[in-house]
Amino acid sequence: MWGSPPVQQGLKALSSMAQADIATFANGCFWGTEHIYRKYFSGKGLLDVKVGFIGGKKDFPNPTYRDVCTGKTGHAEAAQVVFDPAQVSYAELVEFFYRTHDPTQVNGQGPDIGTQYRSALFPHTDEQERTAKRVTEEVQAKHFQPKGSQIATQIERLPVEDFFVAEDYHQAYLINNPSGYHCPTHRLWW
Repeated sequence: MWGSPPVQQGLKALSSMAQADIATFANGCFWGTEHIYRKYFSGKGLLDVKVGFIGGKKDFPNPTYRDVCTGKTGHAEAAQVVFDPAQVSYAELVEFFYRTHDPTQVNGQGPDIGTQYRSALFPHTDEQERTAKRVTEEVQAKHFQPKGSQIATQIERLPVEDFFVAEDYHQAYLINNPSGYHCPTHRLWW
């Protein structure tokens, strides 16, 4: 999980702080996903966010950004959020996931087209899976059904270890490159 052993050791240290939990979200370009979670949850239960890849073919372990961009690995660009559930719940993070992209678009977000940009939730426990399905139903009924739209988000239960951290230059990309590319769908929709 999270690439190299030093990163894994850092995650173990985070896990021992508070009662850290991990959530994984894919909703288009991972730079924007990471940035918007940092913007709205720093100081409100967010402990860390890493960008990387999840949900791909098993014969493509530890893919690179170039590998994923070919579309051959099947991985989604994703953000893995480490959070303190005493300050912010998984349900709140899932609802925020839906607020910050277009979950009705299949295999893409705005101009970013391809399976690596798909809308997907990757719950890691039974409880997260139940919560992801419940929140999806609630958001569908409240925000999309009245418009005649259907959420296309995939919900796929995977172990945390199936997340591969992207190369260092992708981490905190929009913080380090304020005028870097930002997908226009990464904004608050309601």
